[in-house]
Amino acid sequence: MKLALVSTLTMTVLLTGCSVPTAPKAVSPLDSLFTEPVGRSSATSVASGRNVSLGLVYSHNTQANRAYLKHYQANAGTGFGQSLLVQSIHDAYVATSKPDLAVDWVKASLQRQFGSVTVYPDLQSLRAAKPDVVAVVDTRSQLITSRSSDIEADVRAIFYDSNFNYIGTAQGHDAKALSPLWADYKRSEEIVADINEQQNVQVRALQKFDQSLSNLLTGPTDKVSMVDNKSSRKLY
Repeated sequence: MKLALVSTLTMTVLLTGCSVPTAPKAVSPLDSLFTEPVGRSSATSVASGRNVSLGLVYSHNTQANRAYLKHYQANAGTGFGQSLLVQSIHDAYVATSKPDLAVDWVKASLQRQFGSVTVYPDLQSLRAAKPDVVAVVDTRSQLITSRSSDIEADVRAIFYDSNFNYIGTAQGHDAKALSPLWADYKRSEEIVADINEQQNVQVRALQKFDQSLSNLLTGPTDKVSMVDNKSSRKLY
């Protein structure tokens, strides 16, 4: 009975796969933010503490990622997910695609390190506010689709001084490749466990970000890379 149920589920996922959102293509975290190059800060570390104000702005990737996750979650509730025959599978898709998981986690982590943390809608507003330290928050997620069971999460906070000169980057990344969800031999419990890996991957990336942030705030930045490895573009 279970095998028949999963086989039916497999057909449903494949037939409705076209409605499953795919992750947006990544761009440089500085795209649409800086219109001219900035230099390397003379600071040897990122200033932090209760007397230091931090201004945040979300990169294009972060904004696109939040929209992607909202779409993914909405489809899990009313699109491809509504057609699933097992409620636990539907619920797992919804629970593991929280649009604000990364940005809320990053903000909370930064609030523990800085006196005040403010998110600004754009760079112009941030410049006018003149915080002590600036950070560009860049997040990306890739979740399960009908064509791929590869999961990936990447999160970064790129720090600049008050003159918008680059200081350093805290970052976390995690990924996992699963066997296809639509494999006929998988029971519904196994499918749910695989879907739950979506959140596990995101959480592990965020935990790695926290460790990287701690290292960045307690050590010198002279050995920190100033190049975005994914796009080979300098972050200053």
